[in-house]
Amino acid sequence: MNRLVWKLLRQHISIGQLSGFFLANLFGMLIVLLSVQFYKDVLPVFTQGDSFMKKDYIIATKKISALGSLAGQNNTFSKEEINELESQPFTRSIGAFTPTLFKVSAGLGMQQAGIRISTDMFFESVPNAFVDVNLDKWHFDENTRVIPIIIPRNYLNLYNFGFAQSRNLPKLSEGLMSLIQMDIVMRGNGRVEQYKGNIVGFSNRLNTILVPQSFMDWANNTFAPEKEATPARLIVEVNNPTDTAITRYFQQKNYEVEGNNLDAGKTTYFLRLITAIVSGVGLFISILSFYILMLSVFLLLQKNTVKLENLLLIGYSPVKVALPYHVLTVGLNLLVLFLSICGVTWLRAYYTHTLQTLFPQLETGSLLPCILAGGILFITVSILNILLIRRKVISIWKGNK
Repeated sequence: MNRLVWKLLRQHISIGQLSGFFLANLFGMLIVLLSVQFYKDVLPVFTQGDSFMKKDYIIATKKISALGSLAGQNNTFSKEEINELESQPFTRSIGAFTPTLFKVSAGLGMQQAGIRISTDMFFESVPNAFVDVNLDKWHFDENTRVIPIIIPRNYLNLYNFGFAQSRNLPKLSEGLMSLIQMDIVMRGNGRVEQYKGNIVGFSNRLNTILVPQSFMDWANNTFAPEKEATPARLIVEVNNPTDTAITRYFQQKNYEVEGNNLDAGKTTYFLRLITAIVSGVGLFISILSFYILMLSVFLLLQKNTVKLENLLLIGYSPVKVALPYHVLTVGLNLLVLFLSICGVTWLRAYYTHTLQTLFPQLETGSLLPCILAGGILFITVSILNILLIRRKVISIWKGNK
């Protein structure tokens, strides 16, 4: 019987209108699903390791003037200044660079290559939340006498493309550097201790020789118990790096920002903004296609009003009368979902190949984000279609009672 009802009601179906809905919905859903999948696939590039896009950080220092240097002006941050900066509306969190208060020297050598470097050096530490390298090996155990160390990546570049290049020495990769142990000698408080230093990562964000905060606290208490560490640098996580209040506050306080941290933060902000805009365009197109579909269905219902009235009068329920339209809309939505996922899969094969070429260690995820987002859109749009069609049929039914 439902087949006869469908044959009766499909006479006024406009293929052009349904095709317009289908193409618009397909295009809109493809943009939305591709945006979601691309964001999830690319996210590890910006959130793993030392990515600048993980969070928005700036490194704050005090300006050093010639007059201030001659007068012995202090360039460290007091607790009051740190608390004031932390209370600013643009600040999310703040961490202090803790310096070593004792003498440190290190030796690095590879006998096979004839390399031996020994120099005085320094350590700094920051809270673990601000470290931009994997923290699996980032812990200090006094019993092992091994100190985890993170160095700036540009230090390795300076050696490879400066020192090693000029002396015809072998280049060192990051993997090889992690296998080399340094001889660390610490002096202070009448004690001399020798430890091993193990490089566990390379940072683009922190331009310092970094050790765990737990080691720094222990070492300062052991080798310089009478001194108090006051930070000369602060790392600040900000809400929005484009906020002009940051610049105004830093100028007022005579603070400086190291490197291009604010520029990187601005890049982060605009990348996120572009992602949101693209997703918004896709959603807008999907909404327009939904409107086109409902307009087509309502016009079809309007053309078939007399037939619908007759069917309802002879005993057909509103549910049975509306069923062909439900099948039509849900079927189109399901076909759009299937083709959109296929399209995302095809396009994803191209950009994942490029990403893996640029980032060999990048592990791309599955299509689950795309499928979940598509499923949510499909269910939402289908439910709205069913409810609106049912409401229209019931209004026709009630008008003839």
